[in-house]
Amino acid sequence: MIHQGGRKKIVVIGGGTGNFVVLRGLKKYPVDLSAIVSMADDGGSTGVLRDELGVLPPGDVRQCLVALSDSSRLLRSLMNYRFENGGLGGHSFGNLLLSALEKVTGSFEKAVEEAGKILYIRGRVIPVTMHQVRLKMVLNNRKILEGEAEIYLSQEIDQGYKTMYLEPYPKVNPRVLEEIHHADLIVIGPGGLHTSLIPNLLVQGVSEALRKSDAKKVLVMNLMNRKGQTTGFRTSHYLQELVRHLGEDIFDYILINTDPPPPDLIASYAEEGELVCNDLEEERCLFAGFLGGLSSVPKKDLLRRNLIRHDSKKLAKELMNIVDHL
Repeated sequence: MIHQGGRKKIVVIGGGTGNFVVLRGLKKYPVDLSAIVSMADDGGSTGVLRDELGVLPPGDVRQCLVALSDSSRLLRSLMNYRFENGGLGGHSFGNLLLSALEKVTGSFEKAVEEAGKILYIRGRVIPVTMHQVRLKMVLNNRKILEGEAEIYLSQEIDQGYKTMYLEPYPKVNPRVLEEIHHADLIVIGPGGLHTSLIPNLLVQGVSEALRKSDAKKVLVMNLMNRKGQTTGFRTSHYLQELVRHLGEDIFDYILINTDPPPPDLIASYAEEGELVCNDLEEERCLFAGFLGGLSSVPKKDLLRRNLIRHDSKKLAKELMNIVDHL
């Protein structure tokens, strides 16, 4: 399917940092780009804004807008600026802007659109649903985890869970189904398996639309496991988990990193998790070095979880290689 000026249409599905990395690389190419973003985030600044203002969660959307932005470095830094103290301590400016725009325009969708204009974004950022939802998980021991933040911090998911669901069960944003239907390439991942990727698939109609879509589908495999959630997960486990929520294995390609991170980095990461080992040897697996250099991580961003991440350029190059053969 050919779109605007003969451009191929790429749809990226996920949440925060993972989406950011994929979009930042792809925006440099002449493609029609859309990001579908989970609305289940309820941690940190986003959680406070949800609770106090009754707005939809702005955090993951902000990251996608910044990734797609062609505006000045100053404006992009401003969107990610986080107040350190006072009443605004912990809030990022971009989250406050999106929440204020939602109040002024009366709709989160309109807020995202207007923020996109301010930031000169290349592409579209589309919330997966326009409804307030909470992510819930019922563990095998019958304990119920309430909300994405609680699930993210849980140390016992690796003991198994019975089910995950969104409450209340949300209607899909119709634009999401449209984007999926018209896509040439759909990219899922990388990102938090239970907190960024699966929540999109729990929205009514999304998994079905993905199963029906004629687009080529790519899974970008995570680099690291998260202790207590995906402890000891191999690549096949990630695939199984996604297939469980998709209803069938839809992936045409699986991108798997072959670059080992420096041992000292893995050691500093040990409390949080370990490297994802590969146990898939199928034809659809594309192996390459996708590891990002440390120099690309801002000093203030030296949270352990951000040290080992994909390289935007390398990832985009591999994805465009697939697009060029469509």
